[in-house]
Amino acid sequence: MEEIKKFLVSEEEEGDRLDVYLSNQLGDMSRSYVQKIIKDQKVKINSKVEKSKYLVKESDEIEVEIPAPKVLEVIPQDIPIDIVYEDKDFLIVNKKQGMVVHPAPGNYENTLVNAVLYHCEDKLSSINGIIRPGIVHRIDKDTSGLLMIAKNNNSHNFLAEQLKDHSITREYEFICHGVVKEDKITVDKPIGRNPKDRLKMAVVKDGKRAVTHFEVIERFENFTHVRATLETGRTHQIRVHSLYINHPLLGDPLYGPKNSKFKLDGQTLHARKLGFIHPTTKEYVEFNSELPDYFQDIIAKLK
Repeated sequence: MEEIKKFLVSEEEEGDRLDVYLSNQLGDMSRSYVQKIIKDQKVKINSKVEKSKYLVKESDEIEVEIPAPKVLEVIPQDIPIDIVYEDKDFLIVNKKQGMVVHPAPGNYENTLVNAVLYHCEDKLSSINGIIRPGIVHRIDKDTSGLLMIAKNNNSHNFLAEQLKDHSITREYEFICHGVVKEDKITVDKPIGRNPKDRLKMAVVKDGKRAVTHFEVIERFENFTHVRATLETGRTHQIRVHSLYINHPLLGDPLYGPKNSKFKLDGQTLHARKLGFIHPTTKEYVEFNSELPDYFQDIIAKLK
């Protein structure tokens, strides 16, 4: 059964593109998916069909017909995963470095989603469709650490709303090049696609607001161990903001120096802490993850 959702545009939201407005309203549903349902004429503004670039106006009445989720086509795979916590609403997974979070065209196997599908069977939210069942947020392939996976649509929406409100505790640790002089630094700079290299993100004037709080844990010769707390969650946010302050992450293949004396498979970045309001109990819960062996080995060598 398809689902019908209705929205009324407020004064503050006037001027947003239709696809941007609906992406914000529909939680973690991808903008490309929103654009598809607009193109398929599943969206009406004041009973009329409009295009994605339509600029919404105050008091516009928007009706969205969300198609029934398709049967999952991504195959479950018996891949070992480190489950930190699980209940009927969600599970917390400690993702290892090198594991892709969800399938993409040309790569439909050996991802975290394949593993979670095997573990949870059909008990995953369907909001993000075939490719990303249960996925509320992502971390990069070469970033290790904590991720939450929603097991039903209610919990998915509840968790996604907290992400949207920037109320989730997300704390990371990393090692960067250079000695960071300040004990604490807050970077409040917008991030968007790098106009010179579409594979990269960058600090750009017309990007989305991004705020990262950095705190030095320990200084070494030529390197620093840093804690980063995210206030927003933009693509590559920590990596881009670290580069912005001239301290790129050790091992970062996109934003860091090409040569390193350490043999690394990617950036030394670990999602250490995750905290949020539980969808059912409405109480704050928090989860922690130890630094992975490769990370601890580097620290030992630096000492």
